[in-house]
Amino acid sequence: MQISTVLLIILAAVVSLCIAVFQYFYKVKRQKSSVWLTILRFISIFSALLLLINPKFTKEEYYIEKANLIVLTDNSTSIPKLDGDIEVLESVDKLKASNALSEKYTINSYTFGKNIEEGDSTRFNESITNVARALNSVNEIYENSSNVIVLLSDGNQTLGTDYEYLNLSKNLHIYPIVVGDTTTYLDLRVNQVNVNKYTFLKNKFPVEANILYTGNSPVNSIVRIYLDGKQVFRELVSFRNNNSSKTINALIEASSVGIKSLKIEVDVIDNEKNKTNNIKEFAIEVIDEKTNVGLVTSITHPDIGALKKVIEANEQREVQILNPNASEEILENIDVFILYQPNTTFENIYSFLEKRGGGKFTITGTKTDWNFLNKVQSNFKKDSYNQLEEVIAVKNQGFGLFDISGLSLLGFPPLESGLGELNILKPYETIATQRIKGVDLDTPLFFVINDNSRREAVLAGENIWKWRVQTYRDERSFKNFDDFIGKLLLYLSEVKQKSRLNLDYENLYDGNSLSKISASYFDNSYTFDANANLNLKLNKLESSFTRESPMLLKGSSYEYSLEDLESGTYEFTVTASKEKISKSGKFKILDFDLENQFLSANYKKLRRLSDKNRGQTYFPNHVDELIDELTNDNRFTPIQKSKRNVVSLIDFRYLLILMVLTLSAEWFIRKYNGLL
Repeated sequence: MQISTVLLIILAAVVSLCIAVFQYFYKVKRQKSSVWLTILRFISIFSALLLLINPKFTKEEYYIEKANLIVLTDNSTSIPKLDGDIEVLESVDKLKASNALSEKYTINSYTFGKNIEEGDSTRFNESITNVARALNSVNEIYENSSNVIVLLSDGNQTLGTDYEYLNLSKNLHIYPIVVGDTTTYLDLRVNQVNVNKYTFLKNKFPVEANILYTGNSPVNSIVRIYLDGKQVFRELVSFRNNNSSKTINALIEASSVGIKSLKIEVDVIDNEKNKTNNIKEFAIEVIDEKTNVGLVTSITHPDIGALKKVIEANEQREVQILNPNASEEILENIDVFILYQPNTTFENIYSFLEKRGGGKFTITGTKTDWNFLNKVQSNFKKDSYNQLEEVIAVKNQGFGLFDISGLSLLGFPPLESGLGELNILKPYETIATQRIKGVDLDTPLFFVINDNSRREAVLAGENIWKWRVQTYRDERSFKNFDDFIGKLLLYLSEVKQKSRLNLDYENLYDGNSLSKISASYFDNSYTFDANANLNLKLNKLESSFTRESPMLLKGSSYEYSLEDLESGTYEFTVTASKEKISKSGKFKILDFDLENQFLSANYKKLRRLSDKNRGQTYFPNHVDELIDELTNDNRFTPIQKSKRNVVSLIDFRYLLILMVLTLSAEWFIRKYNGLL
């Protein structure tokens, strides 16, 4: 305690005594209780002044701080496969049993695979090795102290950032113990495969595969690609000591729709020990890119046949001529609707499109019911006078939503339309304007409305078949007109149809360690519903295995983990129980263990890690040398440190209680003696 504080306490005592004596002895008739009252008043005032002074003293504590010795053990399945499990257990036991280490270090044990776990319960059952995550976790836990990591691993990582390039703390020193067989064997393996997840029917899709060779002598082998079990590609490859990598490029034809299983295989060479990495399987989904066009009409007209002919000129489009009262089940399969001269019978169609969205092409003419059309939709209106009018189209050269340069319209015959003023109520782009009786009007004849998910093209006139005929007269080919209609339909079909239940999953999983199914569910206003009940039903095709389970909400999606499933092919259905909305899928889990792909421990990589992080690499038979090194290393000598604690001399709570007691006693005595 400082001298100034002591002097203040003495001064406070003197002042308190003076005030108390002055109040009860100076110019006051002395009473029998004056001495007690003076003592009580002194204590009250002195306590109040002590609270203001708040005297403190400093307490110095000394302690020994040891460096941390972190034993980090690889718990993956590759350790016993490389004959390193016994070495790991014996090395850990030696480190923990060393008295010299326990005197100098604070020893902490962890195991790791996909994640890091505290303790030394080593079972070698992890199917994923993430060395980088383990090192980063230890670096964060022991950030502000001197640390030594003894890393027992084969150095082979199957997930995460490359641990060789981690930037760890400068007070972290890494001493790897390389476990497992370090012998280099002859090996051919399929390394990286690049292929698209989807392709279109009758297209050829590219497959790129990287084949790696480990060895010194020249070898030859054959790479084969199988599609659903049938060989579709074969190539001879040669490797030399200075040429240990080959890239295979193949084009495979997609001849049928569905999920296709592909397998890349490189033939086994003589004396090759690991044969599991000679094969890699993957999957691709072949999609039929046909656009289903629904041509809805309640009348017969030459335009119907012409439009069907134009649209189906491209094999990737198909037309269904539909009655306006077609069932919703049929309408669900339509990508783009052509509404030809709508009337009151189209109410069902417009109701369906309002609910689902999507693109539509509306053609009006002499049989169009404008009273109904004005009422059922809000994109455009027309005051019809029930009088026919011949309208010539004038091309808008500034149209820019898609290319219409091939469409001439010059000299094209007029279309028939009803007389009346057309008002367009949404943003639009004009393809062609109207010319009536030689007068060019600013009124659109052919235009496109883009209203978010409700793209619509409108042609305000019938007899478009005459335009196609005129194109053939001018050019001796229907191509330019057909291409224009094709581009229009492509533009309209690009609108995404709304779906309240969406699934996200892979068709093929390389083992089940990271496999999961995700789903997103939306309410009637297409807002994500976090209170939905999504249930998943799972069936294995090769057996009678079934499972039903709810999906768990994680952030903005629902998930179900497949990590506990055995290899095989599964079908599943996700159902929203409230509204009975469901979607199904199919996937395959391969009998694949990435840890099996390694033939030997990666000694060189571990050595580079230790060199970068101020350590040294050892082998299990040199653990005693490691113990001696760590015991004698002066960088990790225990340090005596002191901790200074500033403590209040008196607890203010006790002083307050004492003040309350003394003031109360003083008041009671004064009251009892009639001094108040």
